[in-house]
Amino acid sequence: MMLKSGGIAAAIAVALLSATSLPALAQEADAASCGTDRTIDIAEMTWPSAAALAHIHAIILEKGFGCNVEIVTGDTVPTSSSMLTRGSPAVAPELWTSTIKEPWEKGIADGTVVELADAITDGTVEGWFIPRYMQKANPELTSVEAVIAKPELFKDPEDGSKGRLYSCPPGWACEISTGALYEALGMQDKGWNLFSPGSGGALDASIARAFTREEPILFYYWGPTAVLGKYDAVQLDLGPSKPEVYECNTSRDCDKAPGVTAYPSSPAVVGAASWIKSDAPNVAGYLSKVGLTNAEISEILVYGDENKADAAATAMNFLKTKEDRWTSWVPAAVAEKVKASLN
Repeated sequence: MMLKSGGIAAAIAVALLSATSLPALAQEADAASCGTDRTIDIAEMTWPSAAALAHIHAIILEKGFGCNVEIVTGDTVPTSSSMLTRGSPAVAPELWTSTIKEPWEKGIADGTVVELADAITDGTVEGWFIPRYMQKANPELTSVEAVIAKPELFKDPEDGSKGRLYSCPPGWACEISTGALYEALGMQDKGWNLFSPGSGGALDASIARAFTREEPILFYYWGPTAVLGKYDAVQLDLGPSKPEVYECNTSRDCDKAPGVTAYPSSPAVVGAASWIKSDAPNVAGYLSKVGLTNAEISEILVYGDENKADAAATAMNFLKTKEDRWTSWVPAAVAEKVKASLN
């Protein structure tokens, strides 16, 4: 049967459209592939934000890109050491590099590891906080100096003649730094007690109780965390950050007197073994886009805290409720696969 001229033109148009579409489809499929058969092991660190991020990336890489993924237990020093010497784990989604500065920088220079993105785009937070309702009632309370001049506003429940500063649990690095600042600021002579809670849970409970009852509290904390995501806390000005002073303030072996310094914002990066960039460029490209702000990560953690959810459940909630955020990190084909897996 012969085609009329109009039919011939339509057939040619369809054929041309198909011919031009095939390379585009192939390119899209290639961009949505893992690119490697090697197992991508992702370090699940011991703190909630890094653990949740590990599961978020594991789901996207496995369900969306089709990678072989394994989540492994991790922590800053052992994870970085293993990555530097063995190329495994392949990815550390939230690696705080300030405590491993020298070996990490050498690994980057040697081409053993790479930094693919800032995991926390506006930097980590660490310092002393008060509730915003306290600052609204006392607008002058913007700095640590201003607060410690008024211990009567933050009375110690066990000693009403003095104020109370909530420090860190015994054994934590922040216990050392907070104690050093307490000494450097002469807080004991200014009418303050330094209170050390027995655990991280006890510190969180003290903060929650104060905010729930709208009571005064001065406390050390860090972010991103569920506490700073849930409660409207104001970070107090400690002046400039002085690296040498801070280094001494965090060491029990320092023979110098403690000094006053702000806590530095520690870099928190998406660290990876260099083979990820060479063997799995799509994965490296994805991980280069996954940075989140302090506030965004704290919001993720609020869900986990309020629902007693583990890292995997917290990650699933993020993927289901923040679709507009994570889909911007991946090709459309990857996004569709991940969304299908969630349903």
